[in-house]
Amino acid sequence: MPTRRRFLAQSAALLAASLAASRFSRSAIATPPDYVAPLMIDSHVHVYKRDPRFPYAPGQRHPQQDASAEMLIKLMHANGVARTVLIQVIYYLWDNSYVLSVLKRYPRLFHGVCRVNPEDPAAPDHLSHLTEEGFRGVRLSPAAGAAGDWIRGPRMPPLWRRCSQLKVPMTILTVPSRLPDLVPLIQANPDLTVVIDQMASCPVGRPDLLQLLLDLARFPRVYVKISNLWVVSRQPYPYPDAQQMARRIVDSFGADRIMWSTNWPVSLKQLPYDRIVDLYRDHLDFVTPAEYHQILSGTVQRVWPFGL
Repeated sequence: MPTRRRFLAQSAALLAASLAASRFSRSAIATPPDYVAPLMIDSHVHVYKRDPRFPYAPGQRHPQQDASAEMLIKLMHANGVARTVLIQVIYYLWDNSYVLSVLKRYPRLFHGVCRVNPEDPAAPDHLSHLTEEGFRGVRLSPAAGAAGDWIRGPRMPPLWRRCSQLKVPMTILTVPSRLPDLVPLIQANPDLTVVIDQMASCPVGRPDLLQLLLDLARFPRVYVKISNLWVVSRQPYPYPDAQQMARRIVDSFGADRIMWSTNWPVSLKQLPYDRIVDLYRDHLDFVTPAEYHQILSGTVQRVWPFGL
């Protein structure tokens, strides 16, 4: 019996011929005999485990359950996810040792994004060292309140400049009100790739906050992860209201600057891994065939290229 998954796996050429370049209707397309699963690359996952070799940072609250690389690999294999970008989790703070060990054990499956202390004057040199070790980017998380004001401080220009010189992406987890603080740093580093995590947590029903994200589309090196639909939505799965917001983001940035992610295991509070994969593989109702393939793998391949 034809399934949504099989439908979405068809080539853009077949879809275009059937739909005359219109938005596609999944039920109208027959399953092709040469079905090939779509390539999926997850742009955002955390891994961690209780291991005396990799202790959590003192004073950091951390979960009692592990979310190890081996657990993730089983989920990837079971759900057709080919590669994953690992983001250093806050539980370790600036000690990136566990993720580094994963990158060395599974170099074909993963790329890694590290953390450095944004208030440390040596942060640019730490980033250089971590890049030499194998990391492919850095993540900063400026909070909404005064604790995040360092994003406007004197430590940022040297760190962003070093990131640009190293040619590794700068990844930002923050809220909409902080996005204007990024503008001077983006303008000063026009060749730097900047990735905004989780749609900057823009809530549904706040077009004023969403506009702060859309305003960044004028910078051609800014990318967005349309993840955490399940967090911001006010409607049940597959979150049509959040998908409408994601549609506006795609329209502003272009699908070639948009990527999906599971945000596993943080997302387990709302959804299991397989349901999130299904959401993006089977239920992105607003996208065209070409946009679909960009969001599932094409964009990630430009920002964090994998040898496939």
